[in-house]
Amino acid sequence: MSAVSVDLAVIGAGPAGMAAATEAAKAGLSVVVLDEQPRPGGQIYRGIETVTPKREAILGADYSAGRSLAEAFRASSAAYRAGASVWNIGTDLMIDVSQEGTSSQIRPRAILSATGALERPMPMRGWTLPGVTTIGALQILLKSAGVVQPDAVLAGSGPLLWLLAQQMVAAGCPPKAVVENIPKGRMLSAAKHLPKALKARTYLTKGLRLMQAVRAAGVPIYRHAQDLAIMGSGAAEALEFTSGGKSHRIDSGTIALHQGVVPNQQITRLLRAAHHWDASQHCFRPTLDAAGQTSVAGLYVAGDGAGIAGAASAALQGRLVALEIARSLGREVKGGRLTRLRAALERDGAVRPLLETLYAPAPEVLAPADDVLLCRCEEVTAGSVRETVRLGAPGPNQVKSLLRTGMGPCQGRICGLAVAGVIAATKGESPSVTDYYRIRPPLKPLQLSELAGFAPEPDTPEVVR
Repeated sequence: MSAVSVDLAVIGAGPAGMAAATEAAKAGLSVVVLDEQPRPGGQIYRGIETVTPKREAILGADYSAGRSLAEAFRASSAAYRAGASVWNIGTDLMIDVSQEGTSSQIRPRAILSATGALERPMPMRGWTLPGVTTIGALQILLKSAGVVQPDAVLAGSGPLLWLLAQQMVAAGCPPKAVVENIPKGRMLSAAKHLPKALKARTYLTKGLRLMQAVRAAGVPIYRHAQDLAIMGSGAAEALEFTSGGKSHRIDSGTIALHQGVVPNQQITRLLRAAHHWDASQHCFRPTLDAAGQTSVAGLYVAGDGAGIAGAASAALQGRLVALEIARSLGREVKGGRLTRLRAALERDGAVRPLLETLYAPAPEVLAPADDVLLCRCEEVTAGSVRETVRLGAPGPNQVKSLLRTGMGPCQGRICGLAVAGVIAATKGESPSVTDYYRIRPPLKPLQLSELAGFAPEPDTPEVVR
């Protein structure tokens, strides 16, 4: 088997990946896009090519904006490999990819990771019970199948929570309640960023419209909720919490949690790229230069994987980084285009400081009780992690060795930030010191039969144009 050689391999076909591939192909690069989904769109534009008019109206104008991205991408010369899972990348940037039960290799001159974001873990009592899901999962059901879960309780905070609540209202199946856990005083703290946020005021007006639509539908809204716990014997039965000085219980078999999103670090961590702790977004981000390149030569990142900024910024960043890659590979790129993209990116991101201050994770999310499970796959509690740290484990990788945290099917995608945060708090240090799991291949589950039949021949490349 010979490796396919291309100028640029784009991993992920969300807004950043589609925009980048289109721009790079236009600049004359040979491009292949590797995407796990059956069609382009990523999570935010999932199903954009097949959505019915009725469902598209429910999902709104921001969702419809993905159609032009997908159409331009399909019309470009970029090769699209759907249902393709990247399971390893070598230090020489050779990509191992699984598709339809067979693995093959791609040798790119540059890689753009456009793998987007993951929902932040929101560990609490009962969060592993059947019937408990994330806001993102409910939205995936709506986008892909038009399914709206009745009597769902939405709990947590962030723009996505309000967007889904409004979409459920528009679908004629409003949530049973919205329980927001933003601590008191956050609005005042965020207000100092309002003058800058007005440069991107459309986001503010959109957010207000979402909230007004949910209120107008008569959905009960609980503010400043604390002590959230999901109750049930064998499955979720109710959400209990305190709000306004009173205890509340809302009976429901469907409870969706959300505490914002964080960059997907798997690929950049696998290649040992440098990362830093972003105190504003409360997450790790890959350290990038002005061109979007990591500390690993030839590895670039665009979109929410580089830091949470939303779909519009992701597409802008995808175009910008694609042009920077094209320039690094000897293609002519007009400086004026780069300047305009950077200016648009700055305008679109003006609202981020306000949102990040207002929707920073609640303290109890960052410091769950000892009996709360942190690692769902291996059923490891926060108390076990704390005790292991007190016994001398210095960081996530040592805790992983002793307790198997991060060794389940999710490979740390769900528990990683929560485990690192608990370790840092227990040691009284910054997460930047504690750091994160070392990520090893395979990045995705792989059958031994497929691995056994994998016979790469990297010395005989086949060039695809």
